[in-house]
Amino acid sequence: MPQRTTDTTEPESSGPKSSRTRERLLDAAALVLARKGFAGTRLSDIAEEAAVQAPAIYYYYPSREDLIEEVMFVGAAAMRAHLTDALAALPANATPVDRISTAVEAHLRHELEISDYAKAIIRNGNQLPEQVGRRALAEIAGYNDIWRTLVAELESTGQLRADVEPAVGRMIVLGALNWAAEWWNPERGPIGELIRTAQSMVLHSLRP
Repeated sequence: MPQRTTDTTEPESSGPKSSRTRERLLDAAALVLARKGFAGTRLSDIAEEAAVQAPAIYYYYPSREDLIEEVMFVGAAAMRAHLTDALAALPANATPVDRISTAVEAHLRHELEISDYAKAIIRNGNQLPEQVGRRALAEIAGYNDIWRTLVAELESTGQLRADVEPAVGRMIVLGALNWAAEWWNPERGPIGELIRTAQSMVLHSLRP
């Protein structure tokens, strides 16, 4: 296993190298946030994960909070874009059931397989000071709006149970999907099995 080297040079203020370092810092911060939470995340942990000296972070971000704010915003925007792209890839004749099933898979794959940023958001979204979470919360609201539309489509076609209040049903579904980040790991079985089970349970709970 190659040894990790630590960059001790002063970073360039712009250019490809600077962009790569910024991306490395964001990736490292997302990973540490997902593991340790907002209160437990230290710049020294992020620096170690990114293989840079801790003081170098200040060339890119004025403070720990500024770095975390960027991680949360980038991650939330990526979650929203991933769901939007997954739904856009469906055929024009996709049913509301098809769309919700696709949304369940998109959420779980992004949360568990694709992005540490998603785990960071799910585990820290309610812990952030307002100024740190403001941009991310706007993206999360947009994500929730997509789900609101999916449930409304199900209701408009007579496929939502009469005893399910749409907003409550939507939040319970998202809460259950988010909770998978706390307990699932590949040793429990393939992610496809989890997705199929989640799709079945979500659709059976929402439809008559």
